[in-house]
Amino acid sequence: MKLNIALLAGDGIGPEVINEAVKVSDAIAKKFNHEITWTPALTGAAAIDAVGVPYPDETHEVCMKADAVLFGAIGHPKYDNDPSAPVRPEQGLLLMRKKLGLFANVRPTFTFPSLIDNSPLKRERIEGTDLVFLRELTGGIYFGEKGRRDGGETAFDNCVYTRAEVQRLAKKGFELAMTRSKKLCCVDKANVLETSRLWRETVQAMEKDYPEVTVSYEFVDAVAMRLVQWPNSYDVLITENLFGDILTDEASVISGSMGLMPSASVGEHTSLYEPIHGSYPQATGLNIANPLATILSAAMMFEDAFGLKDEAEAIRAVVNKSLEEGVVTEDLAVKGSKSYKTSEVGDWLVANL
Repeated sequence: MKLNIALLAGDGIGPEVINEAVKVSDAIAKKFNHEITWTPALTGAAAIDAVGVPYPDETHEVCMKADAVLFGAIGHPKYDNDPSAPVRPEQGLLLMRKKLGLFANVRPTFTFPSLIDNSPLKRERIEGTDLVFLRELTGGIYFGEKGRRDGGETAFDNCVYTRAEVQRLAKKGFELAMTRSKKLCCVDKANVLETSRLWRETVQAMEKDYPEVTVSYEFVDAVAMRLVQWPNSYDVLITENLFGDILTDEASVISGSMGLMPSASVGEHTSLYEPIHGSYPQATGLNIANPLATILSAAMMFEDAFGLKDEAEAIRAVVNKSLEEGVVTEDLAVKGSKSYKTSEVGDWLVANL
């Protein structure tokens, strides 16, 4: 199979972890007789520095022509530390989601047997955890009208959702639940927010179309609490943009490291695959960043974008082997044991494929 993949390395450690994901992907392609064409493009702070905007038209064209997008991370201290910056890397990410129609972020959370004690939560709380968040990505407070008034003394951010936006996200949630344990949780704040009441009534109206799925409705604050108490009580969770942003980061630490969790953003056009971590500017160029989340994102890409399940399983298997044998970067290394450089982990994975 010929695979045409847009490569958006981004900022900070993005290029370093992307490089290892490319090495592993190329090894898989060779093993299974595929041909990958990688097309690099600028985004984030790197794009601002080069052309003045965080998501150039040229990058969008590359993404639209690709079969999938593999994405690193964006963000840079010179923008993070300047609240008045007129152009910011994160604006590029939001624009990319909007222009590509990436309305659903698919964020799995699971545990690795060899790392179960790395989690800040007790073993008995998290064993067996295997849940998936579907976060709405292109609506809500991040995309609503925002501004200042009263001479800058009052700020506002409007949260707006349409029924159609809720329906298309919920549909993916129901469909995913049907392939798993047929359990779906709608996360909202319907006791306070009108947008949440729209979410709840819309999902309730859809239940009849999926009679095999058991649906629960929980307030976001209750879910935040239960995620650290009984995470394995959840299977598929759907929620709006802001709630999903917060809850998925909370859930990510269950595994023991944000450097392990992959994600996908899907919707109307080309799907995008990325690690959940940020650009980690303090580690830029030090060859210490954990590449496994990006490599596991590539595994998601092989399976979901191309239907290549065996290839994805091969990547996951070799990643599990590396964890079991302690071939890990310093964030996962046991005290007193050797840690490996970012590139060394990638080289080991390739050799063991």
